[in-house]
Amino acid sequence: MSEPREDVPNGEELTEGHVDETPATPEAPAAEPTEDAAAETVEGHSEDLNIGQERVLELISYIVVNLVDHPDDVTVDIVDRQGREIYQVRVHSDDLGKVIGKGGQTARALRVLLMAVSANTDQRIGLEIVE
Repeated sequence: MSEPREDVPNGEELTEGHVDETPATPEAPAAEPTEDAAAETVEGHSEDLNIGQERVLELISYIVVNLVDHPDDVTVDIVDRQGREIYQVRVHSDDLGKVIGKGGQTARALRVLLMAVSANTDQRIGLEIVE
C-alpha cells in the first residue's frame, strides 16, 4: 500500500487509473469569513459585535441548542430597546416549553446567568423567548 500524499485532500491514496486533479499552481488561501456565526444570527445584519455581545450570544445559543429537540430552528437576535440589549430567542413551537421550563424556571435561570454576565459592566441585558 502506498503512503498518503500531503497534497492530496484528506490523505486519500492514489491508485492506478486515478487522475490527480490538483492544480499545478498553489491555491491561494481560502478567504476567511468576515463574520462569525454569531454575527450572522443578529437580525441578518453583518455588523460586528463587541466581545461581550459575542460571548453572551454564544452562551445563550449553547444553552438553548442543548435544551431543544430542533436545534437547527434556534435563532438569537439582539434588539436595542431603551438603552438595554434584549436577546430574543426564537425556537421551534414544539420546543417552547423546554426553553421556558416548568413554571418559568429555565427562563428565570437564563436571566440570572445574563445578570451575572452583565454584573461587571454598565450594560443592561434582557431575555425574551419568542414563539
